[in-house]
Amino acid sequence: MPQKIPEIVAAVDLGSNSFHMIVCSLKDGKLHIIDRIKEMVRLASGLDKKNHLNLTTQKRALECLERFGQRIGNLPPESVRCVGTSTLRNATNSRQFILKAERALGHPIHIISGVEEARLIYQGVAYSLSSSATKRFVMDIGGGSTEYIIGTDDKPRIKESLNMGCVSVSNLFFPDGKLSVQAVNDALLFAQQKLEPHQKFYNRKNWDEAIGASGSLRAIQKVLEATGWSNNGITQDGLDKLMERIRSAKHINELNLPELDPERLPVFPGGAVIVAATFKALGIEQMTISDGALREGLVYDLLGRIYNRDIRSETVQMLSERYHTDQAHADRIKKTLHTMLKQIELFSDDDNKENGINFLNWAADLHEMGRDIAHSQYHKHGAYIIANADLAGFSKQDQAIVSVLIKSHRRKFSMERFEGLSDPWRQYAPFMTILLRLAILLHRNRNDIELPEFSITIVKTKLKLTFPEDWLDQSPLTRADLKKEADYLKAAGFKLSCC
Repeated sequence: MPQKIPEIVAAVDLGSNSFHMIVCSLKDGKLHIIDRIKEMVRLASGLDKKNHLNLTTQKRALECLERFGQRIGNLPPESVRCVGTSTLRNATNSRQFILKAERALGHPIHIISGVEEARLIYQGVAYSLSSSATKRFVMDIGGGSTEYIIGTDDKPRIKESLNMGCVSVSNLFFPDGKLSVQAVNDALLFAQQKLEPHQKFYNRKNWDEAIGASGSLRAIQKVLEATGWSNNGITQDGLDKLMERIRSAKHINELNLPELDPERLPVFPGGAVIVAATFKALGIEQMTISDGALREGLVYDLLGRIYNRDIRSETVQMLSERYHTDQAHADRIKKTLHTMLKQIELFSDDDNKENGINFLNWAADLHEMGRDIAHSQYHKHGAYIIANADLAGFSKQDQAIVSVLIKSHRRKFSMERFEGLSDPWRQYAPFMTILLRLAILLHRNRNDIELPEFSITIVKTKLKLTFPEDWLDQSPLTRADLKKEADYLKAAGFKLSCC
């Protein structure tokens, strides 16, 4: 937990259609929203056929983030969470853009998976909407993806993210705003095909109340209410009338829909099609719209980290149980890691130190999880799972760090593995990995006998371990293991000496 609870926290959502920022005051564990900023950037429209994000769209996005940065640039990093979603998951030049975006915003930006996005959306809805429903169905339409969740109270039970959003569907079926009956029918069929594998799980009989949580759904509700087509959120009857209007027009400029923001108009048909297809496929008759969404979920997730309720630790515990890891052995390794970390200054600030310790603890807990698949190359099996699974609370960058620690905890030590990590972990991770390797090595016998007091020093690429006199002579296996480890590290440019 940070030594001081922040007074101000913020969340930034780099969506595929709009960028959102929310700033809240935090007092006695309660949040009060003090600022909201939204800009329609249409990031997804900047992707070409090869999923390359063009420079014009990047410029528009960076200018927006510079404005956001002026508002939150002075906040400490532990008080802010910034995430990218569908477009940044898919863009081939996402990493290059994120480096520029982080400079503009003044804070790290993490890419989250579609399922993690769904979890956070549900969390934002659950905290912002008072409902007595036993089971909630929650839907959120973004620019490049649509998330579906069924949950109870504040716990999401089923989560899915489909690659269709208001921007991507509008671009695909209604280019330049052109409309036709055939295009609308083709778009509806496309969305229904996306939904078909999931109809059984999200069908009306599996939940009590439907809730929408996005700008597209809010815009549809406003239109339906302004036209008199609905007076109770989004209804099937109201949607039918809306789709008739869209089918009858040749271009979006002919829609003439009241209460529709002109900025929303170019992507409105795509969003309407997704909602219509969802209502039909799942048997929805009425949907209520929530004010809470991804950014509110991010803030509440951040609160969990601030108050030592980090969902990532729960995820690691679940994985440890699922893959039958030796928790007693992991605890011994973590104890030795902490002994070494107390003796060296590895991290540049408290926030990086706290994150670094978490990553090391999680890697220690999970470093042997791959054995549940096969003993041979088990470090690679475990690393693959961590890198590719949908892990609640973890960003793609978080998963990459833990994955590389697990993959590198034994045998060959390759510096190339760290090159794909974001800063500052590209610099920290090699040293973190060496500490993990040493802690695992020193507990190879897997017994509860305490290690003797020892010291460790790190000067640039030189590491020195000092044990009590004669201890290494009395521990020939450990001496041999340390000698072999020195050879592994030497090949990567490090020098390990022991005495």
